[in-house]
Amino acid sequence: MQSSTPKVENFRLFDEKPPIPGLGFPEKIVPPPPPPPPPPPPCLQVSVSPSVKCCLEPVNIGGLTLLKGRVSTQEVFALANLDLVPGKYEGGLKLWEGSQDLITALSSEMLDGQLSFTGKRALEPGCGHGLPGIFACLKGAASVHFQDFNAEVLQYLTIPNVIANIKKNHQCLATDDNCETRFFSGDWGEVDHLLSCVFSNENEVQLDQTAGYDVILMAETVYSISALPNLYKLIKKCLRNPHGVVYMAAKKYYFGVGGGSRRFLSIVEKDGMLNLLES
Repeated sequence: MQSSTPKVENFRLFDEKPPIPGLGFPEKIVPPPPPPPPPPPPCLQVSVSPSVKCCLEPVNIGGLTLLKGRVSTQEVFALANLDLVPGKYEGGLKLWEGSQDLITALSSEMLDGQLSFTGKRALEPGCGHGLPGIFACLKGAASVHFQDFNAEVLQYLTIPNVIANIKKNHQCLATDDNCETRFFSGDWGEVDHLLSCVFSNENEVQLDQTAGYDVILMAETVYSISALPNLYKLIKKCLRNPHGVVYMAAKKYYFGVGGGSRRFLSIVEKDGMLNLLES
């Protein structure tokens, strides 16, 4: 998906008229409104924790060997045999096949001369293991920002993965190239306040062509129907204009949670701000 000229729509919000103050007791006692739903977890910039323990093992993706961590959901979240607990744990400790498919697709794009990470800024929302973002970092990206719903996933898994793979790459290639990496946790509806490469409003005309991320990498992020609008808003706030590109690997439909690539792409098509290129 590539960014195109935005369409700006105007919205008007009409508040209810305030009640007219009076004297005496009210004629009818109105029960208080129900309490609001609990807020999403706070958005944080996550740093390395010295107490992080992560068992690393190699994984081969199309001839490329990366290191991935292995952490138990029981140890981190006290959850056994669960891939998803909405609002508490969003599956970041599991290596989903979409991340491997995405790296394979990125490699193919690079071989065909359609993609280069050299000097680019990249964002991986819903990163989990962060392998696509690590791939971008190893292929010359100037900076890669990793985001996950759970700070624990970043601390116990993503950060050790990034450190191990970059260290291994530098030892093998004897290179001093540095990729700036940062890590952020929080809900997609809130985390844009922390990211450095965002626009204040996804509908604004993005005249500053030095802002935004050049590449956004998404693997298995579109599984939840309720999260799709916030994810799409985040993309529009973050994607560089006019040459930013989003690479997404996902299933057409996720049984049990209802999301999928078809539903997400329908949101994109209806909005009309991004161009779709499916493969």
